[in-house]
Amino acid sequence: MSSPYQTRRRIEFRDTDAAGIMHFSAFFTYMEQAEHEMLRSVGLSVMQPDGETTIGWPRVSATCDYKGAVRFEDIIDISVAVVHLGSKSVRYRHEFRIADRVVAVGEIVAVCCRIDDRHQLASIEIPAPIRERLTRHAV
Repeated sequence: MSSPYQTRRRIEFRDTDAAGIMHFSAFFTYMEQAEHEMLRSVGLSVMQPDGETTIGWPRVSATCDYKGAVRFEDIIDISVAVVHLGSKSVRYRHEFRIADRVVAVGEIVAVCCRIDDRHQLASIEIPAPIRERLTRHAV
């Protein structure tokens, strides 16, 4: 049975505005950090060596809906789930909670790409071994 990846963060002062409320842009950094942790937890990376080239995951979409304020030193729980696994792309859903309260929900869509030695990107089908690992956090 697969389930979302879970992580926890304390809100740092640098991520807040003058009122001590988490700045909207910081949610995107936290989403990316949680995604990277989730990938590492299944033996993957956002920059995965693949023989002579690298497989990368450039983002093509990122959204976040805010439901409540998050303040300096709050502890937030972040879950990351694979909500869609296409032939070349993956959509992650991030849910931010303080205790039982959902404070934000975000999504990131990333495309599987081969990166050559000239740093050129070409979208590719998600390789079967990577697909299998991503399904460990599919819902």
